[in-house]
Amino acid sequence: MRIAVCGGTGTVGRHVVRVAGERGHDVVVLSRAAGVDLARSPDAAVDAALAGADVVVDVLSTTTLSAKGAVAFFEASTRRLLAAEERVGVRHHVALSIVGIDGIDASYYAGKVAQERLVAAARVPHTIARAAQFHEFAGQIVARASLGPVTLAPRTLTRPVAAAEVAEHLVAVAEGGPAGRAPDLVGPADDTLAGMIRRLSAHDGTGRRVLEVRLPGRYGSGLASGALRGGPDAVRGRLSFDDWLGSAARAS
Repeated sequence: MRIAVCGGTGTVGRHVVRVAGERGHDVVVLSRAAGVDLARSPDAAVDAALAGADVVVDVLSTTTLSAKGAVAFFEASTRRLLAAEERVGVRHHVALSIVGIDGIDASYYAGKVAQERLVAAARVPHTIARAAQFHEFAGQIVARASLGPVTLAPRTLTRPVAAAEVAEHLVAVAEGGPAGRAPDLVGPADDTLAGMIRRLSAHDGTGRRVLEVRLPGRYGSGLASGALRGGPDAVRGRLSFDDWLGSAARAS
């Protein structure tokens, strides 16, 4: 099967490319680094990249806490991708989304909610696959929200999962055919973002000080509420955050 991975050089995308290749699929990567930019490349270039693809796995992301910016990004990229898929005859669109965001239509999550709506209404057969926050999120927050040795961590209750396991889930979804909604994927245990960052710092020996803060508004309430842990029917990943810290999945 030919699988096109949109965002194939990112946190999850690189694992999707690896897993799909290991399972014997023909894989093509759509990303700026690979020469196809959904925001700037002409339609002909996007169509050429998707030509012959049976499935598109969309793991594109952006870095913003602006609801307006997130909605604009995901609507533009999703519309363009779906239109190209329809032109070249792609039979299955797989979109990665986030567990528990239905009641958190704010900040970055507003963009993912908008994306889900477009995918669900499109003519291309689809599957929306939601996953919990990634283990990798702890390091991303350190990079984005630190002043020297101090990191501000939003109060977040979640069941984090390794990006490598998310990739395995997405490839299995791609292999299974359009399903509308796949089972949610969460990690094996409840955790907080502040706790994850503290253990990341202890493991790496960075001596980081972590201050947990409750963000205001619907976004902050949603993060702290536990909604991001998923429901009782969610599929559980195998690799805990503590085991991931020293694992090959992190090193890769």
